[in-house]
Amino acid sequence: MDKTSVDDMLIEMITPKVKEIEKKFTSGQGLTQEDINTLLLKSQYNHINHLDMKLNEVTANVASLKGEFAGVRGEFKLLETTVNERLTTFESRIELKISESINSNMKFSIGLIALIVTVLKLADMFVK
Repeated sequence: MDKTSVDDMLIEMITPKVKEIEKKFTSGQGLTQEDINTLLLKSQYNHINHLDMKLNEVTANVASLKGEFAGVRGEFKLLETTVNERLTTFESRIELKISESINSNMKFSIGLIALIVTVLKLADMFVK
């Protein structure tokens, strides 16, 4: 984590006092309220530093996820394009098959009608 000049100044300001307090504590002397407040300040500062580091990690992870989601979005767009192209091709083939079937049925129907008319005409000629 990059420290700011304010961070450095705070640490520099309380470090000598913290060392004095540590010496005082290890020698068995009692701590004053000011000593306790200084230790609490250092503890809070360390806690804030820890939270800042975690926040930086989370921010980096979110940025990474954004990149990954952008990649996934691109892949879905490609998939969508491919599916749309294949559907269009499939629809064209279906339309062609339907058209061919209609043409074939029309030819068959016209041929059948022509045959029936011819048979009826021949029957009419022989019956008279």
